[in-house]
Amino acid sequence: MTVVDRVEPHHLPDLAALFRSAWWLTDRTPDETARILAESDVIIAVVDAERLVGFARVLTDYAHVALILDVVVAPDSRGAGHGATLLDAIVTHPDLQQVRSIELVCQPDLVPFYRRWGFTTDVGRSLLMRRSG
Repeated sequence: MTVVDRVEPHHLPDLAALFRSAWWLTDRTPDETARILAESDVIIAVVDAERLVGFARVLTDYAHVALILDVVVAPDSRGAGHGATLLDAIVTHPDLQQVRSIELVCQPDLVPFYRRWGFTTDVGRSLLMRRSG
């Protein structure tokens, strides 16, 4: 298993398969994926036996806030610690050490997983809001 900070062109089919495996990512087009990879501030991926099996990305201002997005592990590789590897790489990433708040949105059943890195649902009176285009 190798942790990498970019998705190489030969791994784009693996990334597309990862995106298709997660309900919130299934509509990503190749053009959108290319933009996501180009414009994300931090990319972390896990390659196992030459196959990309895990992916996450971060958007940040490197000072106040960083937002973790698109954490996904291939269905046939779940339970092997790849999700933990992604999160470890993000929270220890040198470029994120000065960021005051690292945030993410997750499904309720994943709250215990993210608590292992100190994430909490205690965010005061804040609410998630969305404007879809």
